[in-house]
Amino acid sequence: QVQFVESGGGLVQAGGSLRLSCAASGITFSRNTIGWYRQAPGKQREFVAHITRGGYTNYAESVKGRFTISRDNAKNTVYLQMNSLKPEDTAVYYCKALDYAYWGQGTQVTVSS
Repeated sequence: QVQFVESGGGLVQAGGSLRLSCAASGITFSRNTIGWYRQAPGKQREFVAHITRGGYTNYAESVKGRFTISRDNAKNTVYLQMNSLKPEDTAVYYCKALDYAYWGQGTQVTVSS
């Protein structure tokens, strides 16, 4: 079964940091590009960052320089280190493999002003 479990969300003040984790199963993790996405209330789900099997990373312009995506293939886990958080980063964050249509339940990130 393809499954993604996000964790690490919470409440933080603007300027603070948070690290999200995404544990994947049911796929050959090391061979897959994994991405983080987010959805704010009343908004469409949007791309945040992804990391390829070779470690190449890409970021949305809105988070570039503040967020860092990484992966630990031994743990089948992808991380999203979020620094200098802004209220507009408030959203439910999801992870997904590029080649699969399955999403996790997401983890809530709330940034107060």
